[in-house]
Amino acid sequence: MAAAGSFVPMPLRIILFEDNVGLRHSMRTLLNGVDGYAVVGDFGDCSTARQVTEELQPDIVIMDIDMPKVNGIEGLRIIKEAKPDTAIIMHTVFEDDDKLFDSLCAGANGYLLKNTSYGKLIEALEEVRNGGAPMSPSVARKVLHSFQRPQPRDKYGLSPRELDVMQCLVKGYSYKMIATALFISLATVQAHIRNIYAKLHVNCGREAVVIALRDRIV
Repeated sequence: MAAAGSFVPMPLRIILFEDNVGLRHSMRTLLNGVDGYAVVGDFGDCSTARQVTEELQPDIVIMDIDMPKVNGIEGLRIIKEAKPDTAIIMHTVFEDDDKLFDSLCAGANGYLLKNTSYGKLIEALEEVRNGGAPMSPSVARKVLHSFQRPQPRDKYGLSPRELDVMQCLVKGYSYKMIATALFISLATVQAHIRNIYAKLHVNCGREAVVIALRDRIV
């Protein structure tokens, strides 16, 4: 029992989206038994994702991909629109490139395979809680490998300087850090970013980075 007057943090609120009833119930029981977490809802598909997100205000969502009616990637987009600060961990049997990069592009904060142990799942929740991006080892290797392959640079017609800026974006640099690293003004960085977005047909840095990884353009 906490001492009188001491601050006890509220548990993080979790929603589960998983069409396997047995797995969903097992995860709910497990997570409700872990200090600091509370499952406030669990669902078999994402058809009510916006409504339950607005009503239940989750901190973390654990999301299957292959579900009936509305799949997990579309559900991810819906939840990020309804409550952008929700951390979403994809929890799936799929490790193919398309679903991985589609999930990252849509805003996933982590990507775990269903053969991940419950212990590792709890570790992933802690990692996401602290701002990390947990991934199963085989998934992380795919992302790493995308950096290491020989990469064509002319698919989108990026200039050499735009490629330099894109490389900085992939490293997670802010606009100010890019300006410092490349010895250019902030206004010049912003101009390059606008050109990059136009050539890649994207609207944000996350989408640009996902395309850079997927198409190996930096």
